[in-house]
Amino acid sequence: MRTMWKGSIQFGLVYIPIKLYTATENKDVRLRMLHKECMAPINYTRTCSKCGKAVENEAIIKGYEYAPGQFVPINEQELNDLQEDGDKHIEIVNFVKLAEIDPIYYEKSYFIGPDNGNGLRAFSLLKQAIQDSDKIAIATIIIRSKQHLAAIRSFENGMLLETLYYPDEVRSISEVPGLGDVKTDNAPKEMTIANQLIDQLTTVFQPEHYKDDYRLKLEKLIEDKVSGMPVKQKKGHVPQPNVVDLLSALEASVKETKPKRKTTARRKKTV
Repeated sequence: MRTMWKGSIQFGLVYIPIKLYTATENKDVRLRMLHKECMAPINYTRTCSKCGKAVENEAIIKGYEYAPGQFVPINEQELNDLQEDGDKHIEIVNFVKLAEIDPIYYEKSYFIGPDNGNGLRAFSLLKQAIQDSDKIAIATIIIRSKQHLAAIRSFENGMLLETLYYPDEVRSISEVPGLGDVKTDNAPKEMTIANQLIDQLTTVFQPEHYKDDYRLKLEKLIEDKVSGMPVKQKKGHVPQPNVVDLLSALEASVKETKPKRKTTARRKKTV
């Protein structure tokens, strides 16, 4: 597993050397854009929107558009000067309960591993302390020239760091159109059946039971086409039922998802 960040966790006056490793990976199947006639990949070149010339990487700089068509250039040194000297350590600022953080704030997950044997004792101490406290640490970290808010928690035999969105990066739900028309006085009978449907669908979360059906179908399609096998055409789109009566639809849903009772053979009584 490749290290993507190296630094330390500041826990009070204790500095714990650590490494970060990306905890998740994108399994999307990437399709290339091809020229239909040549069946070759399409190349894209960087061109200037003013003169139309192709621009090499060494001639490209960064800038901010402060007005339409008006830019102010900002170089790498100026960006680096904005970072504090401690940009290679994670500073723990608070401890909170996990339930107090709404999932909308979570951005990306990283495994935290010890950097060397000298900091192993402090690493183990922090992991155990966080686990025993039943809380998570709120910290700040700079990754790729961007400061992130982060949550650090105990995870199996190590720790996990999850970057968080700042409050001003999370949009207000009040901006969603149509929410003002949502009813709050739902019919009692409909609510009862809806709750019954939820109860019947409730289970223990086991992530291994879920799979990306579309990706698996796409991978199978690619495998069949590479091997020259004929591709089966879908017969047609199955129209979704038009729900007119909400109560009837809920009752039908409860009936469809109702778990089947196990039938056991009755033993005959022996005299």
